[in-house]
Amino acid sequence: MADDVWTVGRLLTWTTDWLASKGADSPRLDAEVLLAHVRACPRIALYTAFGTPVDDTQRARFRELVKRRGEGEPVAYLVGSREFFSLPFNVTPAVLVPRPETEGLVVRVLDLCRPQAAPRIVDVGTGSGAIAVTLAKHLPQALITATDISTEAIAVARENAARHGLADRIRFVTSDLLAGPGLEGPWDVIVSNPPYIRDDEFEGLPRDVRMHEPKAALVAGPTGAEVIERLASEAVERLASGGWLVVEIGPQAAAEAVLAGQSGLIPEATIPDLAGLPRIVQARKA
Repeated sequence: MADDVWTVGRLLTWTTDWLASKGADSPRLDAEVLLAHVRACPRIALYTAFGTPVDDTQRARFRELVKRRGEGEPVAYLVGSREFFSLPFNVTPAVLVPRPETEGLVVRVLDLCRPQAAPRIVDVGTGSGAIAVTLAKHLPQALITATDISTEAIAVARENAARHGLADRIRFVTSDLLAGPGLEGPWDVIVSNPPYIRDDEFEGLPRDVRMHEPKAALVAGPTGAEVIERLASEAVERLASGGWLVVEIGPQAAAEAVLAGQSGLIPEATIPDLAGLPRIVQARKA
């Protein structure tokens, strides 16, 4: 085949090498996701089309996306979607990109709520709505509310609820944590993936996170536990007796100390992620 013919296979090979030279963590996966997006096909379909030429229009679109990825823009923002718990979610720069580590948070809440007839759950700082929508999908009996301080994030979360046919199952409230109207509870579970990055950690984050994801959804303050401390205080007043506060944290112990020092909450064992790092702190209302 002539050297000037750009096939699917040739484009993937060249792009993988170029993205690797730019420091991408998963250059081959990035290349495949972007090319599948441009070709409007499942990623697996690329493997049966390695020898297929890519037309000029698709190559131009692909080249622009690859350039932006090389500059650090997250793939999820470039294609407008990210998979979470085997479900696709719309994402924009107004929300964090859903991450696999957060799936453990969903698993824990599912374990707590499945035995209950109609558990009352509030997802605080819902972002894209990934947690709330996934819980609604797997807990048809649950009464679910999702909050976020960002109206732009609430709009994305509503889109995702509608995308999965769950718009009538989730109540969305714009609120700073649980301060908004109608959030008094009592709640059986308060779940959250809040900001937990320390101020001094921000500059050490990966470039694509630091430059493109919303800082307000990442950084909590000097200790990294400021938001969790506020949430724990509010949870004491709003949890049902025996209700649970379940929160994702970074690999630091400040959040555990916050829960241990919060009167009215009984700390439970912290759950590690697949890498063995502390990831989910939890407590029950006394």
